[in-house]
Amino acid sequence: MDRRIKLIALDMDGTLLTDGKSIRPDTAADIAWAASRGVHVVYGSGRSYAELSPYTASLPQMRYAVCASGSAVYDLREKRCIYAETIPIETVRAIIETAGEDAGMFNFLTDSELIIRKKDLPYMKDFQMGVYQSLYERVGRTVDSMLQECASHDGIGKVNIYFRNKPDREHYLALLQHLPVTFVRSEETSLEMTSPGVSKAKGLRALAAHLGVAMEETAAVGDSMNDLTMLREAGVAVAMGNAGEEVKAVCDFVTKDNNHNGVGLAIRKLLEEPYI
Repeated sequence: MDRRIKLIALDMDGTLLTDGKSIRPDTAADIAWAASRGVHVVYGSGRSYAELSPYTASLPQMRYAVCASGSAVYDLREKRCIYAETIPIETVRAIIETAGEDAGMFNFLTDSELIIRKKDLPYMKDFQMGVYQSLYERVGRTVDSMLQECASHDGIGKVNIYFRNKPDREHYLALLQHLPVTFVRSEETSLEMTSPGVSKAKGLRALAAHLGVAMEETAAVGDSMNDLTMLREAGVAVAMGNAGEEVKAVCDFVTKDNNHNGVGLAIRKLLEEPYI
C-alpha cells in the first residue's frame, strides 16, 4: 500500500536556508507547490519563534513550526502556541551556576523571545556564531546577566551555550552531565539543552497529532545532529547533501545540499514517488 506524505518538516539552518541564511526562490516555489497539493510543510527548527520572523512573511504557506528543538509548537497564522515544555528555572540556574556565566555565550529561547547577555553580543564570531550576528541584533533581547534574568521566568524552553572551541564544549558538558536535561551538540561548538525527553521528534509528534496526521504520513529533512530524533521517527527521512555521515546513515535518501535547492528536490521526490 502506498504511503501518502501529508506533512513535511524542514530543519532551517543547513537545510531550508543557504549558507548565506537566505531561501532560494526555487525552494520557496517548491514549498508553495507542495502546499497547493494540501501538504503541510512546516518548520522543524532549533531556532526560537523570534528567530523565524525574518522568513515567515515570505513563506506564508508554512503555517506551523516546531521550534527550539521541539520545546514549542506554534500555529504561526493564529499566533498561538499549540504545545510547550520548559526546563524548570531551578535547573536553568543550576546550569549557569555550574558552568559559570563566562564559560561561553548563553542564550535562552522562550515561547516568544531570544534572550542573550549584552556583553556577549558584539563577540559572537568568537563563539563561532558570527553568521547570526545581524539576526541576534535584530530580534534578540539583551540582558546584563542571564542568572539575574532567571528571576523573571518559571521555566525556559531551551538553553544554548556557544563555546569558543570544541574542547571547551566537551569540558563543560562533562560538568553539566548530571543535570536533568536533554543535551544535544549542535552548530560547530554549541551545546543545546531542553527539558528531559524533549526533542524535535516529540514536537513533530505533537504537531502531527494536532493535525490528525499519522507519523507514517510524515517526512523530515535535516542535516545536523539535532535533527536525528526527528529523522528517525518520521515516516520518511531525508538527509541534505551537506549532512554528516551519521545523519545520512539514518535516512531513506540523500538530496542535494542547502545551496542547490536540496529541500525543493526532496519535496518533489517525496510527493511524486510512492513510498511503500
